[in-house]
Amino acid sequence: MDVVEFDRIAVHEAVRVVELAQDGDWERDSPCAGWTLRRLVAHMTAQHHGFAAAARGAGGEPAYWTEPEDMGEPAKAHRVAATAVLAAFAEPGATEREFTLPEVGGRFPGRVAIAFHLVDYVVHAWDVATTLGVGLDLPDDVLTAALAVARRVPADPAGRGPGFAFDPALEVPPGSGPLEETLRLLGRSPERG
Repeated sequence: MDVVEFDRIAVHEAVRVVELAQDGDWERDSPCAGWTLRRLVAHMTAQHHGFAAAARGAGGEPAYWTEPEDMGEPAKAHRVAATAVLAAFAEPGATEREFTLPEVGGRFPGRVAIAFHLVDYVVHAWDVATTLGVGLDLPDDVLTAALAVARRVPADPAGRGPGFAFDPALEVPPGSGPLEETLRLLGRSPERG
């Protein structure tokens, strides 16, 4: 799998749906419990900056992972951050470098870290699209790649829920497609969309 290319596709789709938000949309509740669309996009922006720093050897510096207090124009701030992370991931050798990811708790080979980013942006693109009531346009190969990553996320209830990256996994009905299965494995209810 070309994880860099799949991630690029997911990030571009996230940028597209974020840019559909109008002024009155930023305070809408998102599928992320307790987060408005503004807070979700601030998180996405910070994650892009953090992963870009990690790709360049500075992932252990907390400042790169800090959500901006004043987003100004949230869609613009997100687009700038997305451009930065895509440039970092596209650098020669990025997939072979070691990334420090404090929120995941360690150091990971670049290919694995970028796969984490991929699944995050498939899910966050869905979060934004769901908040806005718009469709998501991701190819099957990207969704299948994200599902492969989601299936490897530990499902131990002790590491899921408030204060953790994911809610407890939900039951996956037989015949679920790759996006639905990914969402359910990571604690999202597709019925919200």
